[in-house]
Amino acid sequence: MPHTQSSRFVGAHVSASGGVENAPLNAAKIGARAFALFTKNQRRWQAKPLSSDNIDKFRANCERLGFAAEQILPHDSYLINLGHPEPEALARSREAFIDEMQRCEQLGLTLLNFHPGSHLRKVDEDRCLATIADSINLALEATQGVSAVIENTAGQGSNLGHRFEQLAAIIDRVEDKSRVGVCLDTCHTFAAGYDLRSTEACQHTFAEFDRIVGLSYLKGMHLNGSKSTLSSRVDRHHSLHQGELGSDVFQFLMSHPATKGIPMVLETIDETLWADEIQWLYSLEHR
Repeated sequence: MPHTQSSRFVGAHVSASGGVENAPLNAAKIGARAFALFTKNQRRWQAKPLSSDNIDKFRANCERLGFAAEQILPHDSYLINLGHPEPEALARSREAFIDEMQRCEQLGLTLLNFHPGSHLRKVDEDRCLATIADSINLALEATQGVSAVIENTAGQGSNLGHRFEQLAAIIDRVEDKSRVGVCLDTCHTFAAGYDLRSTEACQHTFAEFDRIVGLSYLKGMHLNGSKSTLSSRVDRHHSLHQGELGSDVFQFLMSHPATKGIPMVLETIDETLWADEIQWLYSLEHR
């Protein structure tokens, strides 16, 4: 495959059904050089611990197929809200998040992607952002070697993390800056009000991100088309060639220096297109 020479890691969020060790196999089948996975059922609080068999097979499959830790962007459970305004629910989320970080540790992974959290209209934004940062600090203290990677959101409902200023406010309060970063999702960025429909718009949005957060904190990307319109604050992913975004943004990302060496993961809606979408993205590098 020609793109094995690329300095970019493009892939998709693949199934870990039947065991985490199957995720690298599923990624390899579609020609991916990066992948995302859930290390447990993302819609349940409890999960049985990873067995030594799961862990050994996962590590062996990654090694055999050429997936290093920096090419893998696991995603935490959707149930977790690190900014929850109620103490009991917050404690439960924090416990679950630490468990997710520990699973990454066991698998030899160095990144954990998560949605920052929601105030549920019960506390003000600043207080919620401070709670999220405190949650990250607790998780980093309880683990080693795994970075907390905050995913920007579309800003649907009471979700925070849709403005670059909110991401910066969280990072500002994280004690160990070497273990925190951001995953930018193209659909969420656009729905949150940052235009990406032309090269000029992308340049402007990336310059704004660099000014407010810093491109040094960019640890991953989610590459998605958007069914929703600019500033709609509605989170609806689409395939790369469909929806509101167009293709300039993907050309921009495949040639921007900040995207070298970080996992760039498709979460597009038609997984039968993933192999083609990955090939198309790699073809943009040489244009």
